[in-house]
Amino acid sequence: MPPLAYSPDRRAFLRNAGCGFGALALAAMLGEDGLLADDKPVDPLAPKKPHFEPSAKRVIFLFMSGGPSHVDTFDPKPELTQLHGQKLPESFGPVKTRRGVDKNKLLASTRTFKKHGKSGIEVSDWFPHIAERVDDICLLRGCHGDSVTHPESVYLMNTGSILMGRPSLGAWVSYGLGTENRNMPAFVVLPDPGGWPKGGAPAWGNGYIPAAYQGTVVKGGQAPIEHLATPPGVSATQQRRTLDFIAESNREFGASRAADSELSARIAAYELAYRMQAHAPDVVDLTKETEETKTLYGLDRKETAEFGTRCLLARRMIERGVRFVQLYSGDTNGWDAHSDLEKNHGTLCLQSDKPIAGLLTDLKRRGLLKDTLVVWGGEFGRTPMTEGTNGRDHNPHGFSMWLAGGGVKGGQALGATDAIGLRAAEDKTHVHDVHATILHLLGFNHLKLTFRHNGRNERLTDNAGEVIDKAIA
Repeated sequence: MPPLAYSPDRRAFLRNAGCGFGALALAAMLGEDGLLADDKPVDPLAPKKPHFEPSAKRVIFLFMSGGPSHVDTFDPKPELTQLHGQKLPESFGPVKTRRGVDKNKLLASTRTFKKHGKSGIEVSDWFPHIAERVDDICLLRGCHGDSVTHPESVYLMNTGSILMGRPSLGAWVSYGLGTENRNMPAFVVLPDPGGWPKGGAPAWGNGYIPAAYQGTVVKGGQAPIEHLATPPGVSATQQRRTLDFIAESNREFGASRAADSELSARIAAYELAYRMQAHAPDVVDLTKETEETKTLYGLDRKETAEFGTRCLLARRMIERGVRFVQLYSGDTNGWDAHSDLEKNHGTLCLQSDKPIAGLLTDLKRRGLLKDTLVVWGGEFGRTPMTEGTNGRDHNPHGFSMWLAGGGVKGGQALGATDAIGLRAAEDKTHVHDVHATILHLLGFNHLKLTFRHNGRNERLTDNAGEVIDKAIA
């Protein structure tokens, strides 16, 4: 019998087999992402099941842009009052500030704090209406973040990273759950009409996950959604034919560009916009609300009407299947009270207090609060030291947030800052922990909600974050 022409040794076999295994792995990954030529297109917003049974199905995030002062709202500090006008005691150690305010005198709060509800949680007189709902709220007094500047802190609170370009919390929720209503976006953003937060649109962007998951901006006022109506002289048939032609052209163009999520998102956006023409007018039509409901949200008062309108829109949206609503309070500067904190916070608290309390009340009486998670907070707190004569600087070292509904155990205050509100001191809660808890309430293990990017399984909480077990009912 003649000898074999080729007799591979072990190394040659492993080398050749390795190439085959690599090709199989590549094919599997391409198949999972729907990038193989014979794969049918996957609907990115199709409803999906989370990892386990959730207690919350949707989220309303009330973002106080600019950074509200915790020591003047939800975190009373009697010792700060006693030390008013004095320098920061050496016992508190060095503290990083942007403008050297660590050398300034301590500034006591002028607000009055009282206990409210069966829980007896203390809330300042700036929030008399929210105080009435305190038994539904889980107050987090030991929060802390990573940056003293606005854009980085806005990104951290909204995307889990101080760096621009990562997927937002709302985008992750849309990616993980899909949508309950194909006629409305899964993720809606209601910015303040006075201006966007510092850092801008990346705060509700999709980052490296497909563009279909980014937030859709909806305004308040008489025309919340621009260009929703069909142009004059264009019939429904004409519009449908035009849309079909554009969609077919885009699909042909995208056949060789399967990885272009921007193009896929554009096609989906055209279709969604068409469906919204029939369904969105009902969502934003507040004339169907009772006068009692409008008054509950403060629509009868000039000071609260604008923010109240957006809170009411948020309720109507989640009621109709929107998964995540991000509602911003404060223009580009917002709660950023470097001077005249009394005027700044006094105005914004007046604008937001009654509408937020009205939202909680309305959700509860409609049976929606039990599976709707409401989150309140800004990008950081403010210093116990004064800036100028009557302002406070940024403080990421300690601040307050709160959660309500969606499986949260209300009527409790968790964590604490130190005696003057400078740093988180007890049961510290990092922003990653807040995000991990939000995802947990939605039915996700935050360690397993991932997206493959540049060879790494990325996630909202990066390599950190623990669920705040005490916050869960």
